[in-house]
Amino acid sequence: MKYGEATLGQVEAVWNKLGGPEGVQMLLAGELEVRRVRRAWRTIKIGTPGLRTADDFRKIFKARGIDIGNGGNDILSKPEFTVAGQETELDLVIISVAELGFRNGARRDQIYDRAKNLGLGLCPAEVGPQLRLQYVGQPNGECLLIGMEPIRDSYGILSVFDVVGDGSGPYLNSHSGSANFVWSVDSRWVFVFRKSA
Repeated sequence: MKYGEATLGQVEAVWNKLGGPEGVQMLLAGELEVRRVRRAWRTIKIGTPGLRTADDFRKIFKARGIDIGNGGNDILSKPEFTVAGQETELDLVIISVAELGFRNGARRDQIYDRAKNLGLGLCPAEVGPQLRLQYVGQPNGECLLIGMEPIRDSYGILSVFDVVGDGSGPYLNSHSGSANFVWSVDSRWVFVFRKSA
């Protein structure tokens, strides 16, 4: 085998970046396109003044006519939902399951692993409600899932926030973050963009 100047460690790193044997087979079959995310989709702020608790978010949502679904409201109340201690800007990207290279859908762990291999990071849970507040003019019918550590809801179901453009107005809710749930190829996820990626 000829690797030129590449070390075995570098070849192994490429193997891992592609997602192991499944990713390598997809690449060789022309089913996986390797690409780097080169720029952010949107920059938002977290840890903004006056938004420290779930009730703070609920009040501003009500004042702005933003609906919160039962699931979104539930995980907003959980202790795992925290806000940043100081105002911080985050660059975000949107990427679909298909763009991550999955042709038949993928589980959350597969989506997160592939995003990580592309240099993307998980969002703090606060990104869900903050993006809902800061994403004005979201297209009707668009649903963005927040790539975050899932929060267990009151029924014991792991959930992630989703930010929805609904015909009746902007909406924040939650969706299954279950380890076994398979997301369709057109599902679109929000991750943190790392400038070094």
